[in-house]
Amino acid sequence: MTEFELIQRYFAQAAAAQPHGADVSLGIGDDCALITPPMGQQLAISTDTLVSGRHFPVDTDAFSIGWKAVAVNLSDLAAMGATPHSVLLALTLPDADAAFLAELSRGIFAQCQQHGVRLIGGDTTRGPCLSLTLTVLGWLPTGSAVCRHGAQVDDLIVVTGTLGDAAYALRHPHSPLQHRLDRPEPRSTLGPRLRGVASAMLDVSDGLAQDLGHILRASALGAALIAEQLPLHPIVAALPLAERLSLALTGGDDYELCLTVAPHRLAELHAVADASQTPITVIGQMTAQRGLSVLHHGQPVDMTLTGFLHFDR
Repeated sequence: MTEFELIQRYFAQAAAAQPHGADVSLGIGDDCALITPPMGQQLAISTDTLVSGRHFPVDTDAFSIGWKAVAVNLSDLAAMGATPHSVLLALTLPDADAAFLAELSRGIFAQCQQHGVRLIGGDTTRGPCLSLTLTVLGWLPTGSAVCRHGAQVDDLIVVTGTLGDAAYALRHPHSPLQHRLDRPEPRSTLGPRLRGVASAMLDVSDGLAQDLGHILRASALGAALIAEQLPLHPIVAALPLAERLSLALTGGDDYELCLTVAPHRLAELHAVADASQTPITVIGQMTAQRGLSVLHHGQPVDMTLTGFLHFDR
């Protein structure tokens, strides 16, 4: 199968069947895709690469790989408050296995369809291992992006969903939490509704402690977390204290949102979260004193552990 046959069979035909508006003038099949930005909107762009054996276990099924590749990128758009629009895929394959490609593309388009996203282009090539690089595009009203630097002293720290699930699944294959590792659900419905409500936001991809640290550095503040308020799945909550805190604070791949919000806007945040059927939990507060502290029933927790590092020493 040639590169162009592969694109036509597994990606172009399915992409052509997707509904799309007039803002997509040209999709797959030319040197570039053409889209028309809406008036008064900014373009939000993010790129992530997933490599077999590094970002997902080598035995992960093809459907889940395709699903996750799209989901983790959409999570970045949600973290900025952007509405997802389209995606480009650069795919590196060790070989063109028909059954694998059929399931991979099915997973990609299942996630695209769920979030109203269109695949508009990309590239395929042969390489030593499976690698997917996705670029996602989204829109948001000019000047409304929720960035990392907006947190203020006394803002509450809030997370969606539960923490540590994916890390647990990675350590315990085929557990009831396996779907949280293989098929994460980006918070695409809630994210855009947090524009003007959240003061700072990001998604938890490399572990809560490490990712929250990005907000602390960008906002030049500190944070105090209350360990017993961390939202945990019952399976994780049943673990010994050290293990469950390690999973919740340093485990990655949950793709939940972590945000800060002024105390007087908490009721508004709950209303927005309820409207999008997204569970949220207050887990701490921003402080003037730099650094991250974690207390468990008033006692400090050792924070020598770190989150996921792509180039760990």
